[in-house]
Amino acid sequence: PALGGRAEVSKVRTGMLKAFVEGRFELGGAEGATRIVTDAGAEVDEDGSVIALRAVSVDGRSRAHLGGRSVPVGVLADLSEQLIAVHGQNDQLRLLRPAEQRAVIDRFAGEAVTEPLEQYRAVRDEWLAVVAELTERSTRSREMAQQADLLRHGLAEIDAVAPEPGEDTELTEQIKRLAAVDELRAAASAAHAAVAGSSDGDPDAPGALGLIGEATRQLTGSEDAVLRDLGPRLDEASVLLSEVGTELGSYLETLDADPALLEKVLARQADLKRLTRKYAADVDGVLAWADDARRRMSTMDTSEEALAELAKRRDELAVTLAEHALRLSEARVEAAAELAEAITAEMSGLAMGQAEIEITVERRTVDESDPHAVKVEGRLVHAGPDGVDDVELLLRAHNGAPPLPVHKAASGGELSRVMLAIRGRPRACD
Repeated sequence: PALGGRAEVSKVRTGMLKAFVEGRFELGGAEGATRIVTDAGAEVDEDGSVIALRAVSVDGRSRAHLGGRSVPVGVLADLSEQLIAVHGQNDQLRLLRPAEQRAVIDRFAGEAVTEPLEQYRAVRDEWLAVVAELTERSTRSREMAQQADLLRHGLAEIDAVAPEPGEDTELTEQIKRLAAVDELRAAASAAHAAVAGSSDGDPDAPGALGLIGEATRQLTGSEDAVLRDLGPRLDEASVLLSEVGTELGSYLETLDADPALLEKVLARQADLKRLTRKYAADVDGVLAWADDARRRMSTMDTSEEALAELAKRRDELAVTLAEHALRLSEARVEAAAELAEAITAEMSGLAMGQAEIEITVERRTVDESDPHAVKVEGRLVHAGPDGVDDVELLLRAHNGAPPLPVHKAASGGELSRVMLAIRGRPRACD
């Protein structure tokens, strides 16, 4: 039962209400198994394994759980098919498992199945994501509405202040400058006088530019070539000092004391600090919080319009998924007929001339309780990671015999020969 097989009431001990069976599956990185577990929303333990539980009550009802989540019994069957190998008289008995039989068909069909299967899986992933989001929004609407209100309040508070990137750092520097304007003016004025000379033209305080000008005149009038060659270098120094003097002058013009401006800047800084105390360490962090909040809010719309839009998208994807599933089924049906004929021909050379192989491709019918149900040609079927099809290998032992599952219809020796016939079709094997 833990493998998704039939649950029998006779397994419940007399006097007890339920029977339980539990098993641990080690995923081992198997892609198909991991996909099944992920789709079911099951929790995987730290060692990479997942626990499966099956319960059968005396009234015949059965419940299945995987990784702590309630799942359809078919999910356990899908998982066991991916992970459990049967060993017997012939180690190739794994080829008789439904999942492997489907894989045999897929390998034999090649691109005819590979292409629609890839398209089916891509659409299925999107469909499952939309289904999960719709379920999340529907079941947690009150909680998400409360979270959205908190985010909306925070965004309104941030938008009211409208901080700019790096603004807190710029304000800190501006406040320092405004608070120390007298000291800065004194330093800049002294530096300007040292470079350009005194503002009243005092000849005793010519400044660096005046001194360099005098040096240039002295060297230019010299008859010594070495001294004259130093003149251009002094000209370069004069140009540089002139630029510095101009910049110092401009700086002094912008350095007027402005108590009103200082008060305004301090108030702005206080507004920013209220944000950084609540949302992040600095303004850039506050802006990042706001961006993340807007993104989160876009997934929290629980209005009827939003849910209706999601439901519409889910239904559209379900229709597309059904179309790909149908293409996939048709490709498998065609490949199954061809492969069955080829295997039957192989068996004639293995002393089973009257035997005939049939390969059926049937869709797994489910009801609306299956979370992975999709309607294909008017029927609800299970949309698993590999499609909606169950593949089964049947053997008609002789003319007039009914076709039976090959493991029931064939003896050990016949079973070995059937497997040899399958192995004789290279495309159907690994």
